[in-house]
Amino acid sequence: MPPVPPPSPTRRLALYTLAVCVLAVAAAVVSFVQGSFLGVVWVLLAGLSSNMTWYYMKRDKMRRGAGADVSG
Repeated sequence: MPPVPPPSPTRRLALYTLAVCVLAVAAAVVSFVQGSFLGVVWVLLAGLSSNMTWYYMKRDKMRRGAGADVSG
């Protein structure tokens, strides 16, 4: 069984931005439940971090695909 390669830096960034997205959504829910319109800022941050997550996931997939094509 081949060893599992360590996560690439872009995959790690994707996981970090996913965590920020989840936390921003939770903060938005709490803000809106408390009646604060500051939740709008949290929703915007969740959207931005969600887009960053997709970008880094796609970038990592493309790099892994390009690396497999070069060696194979």
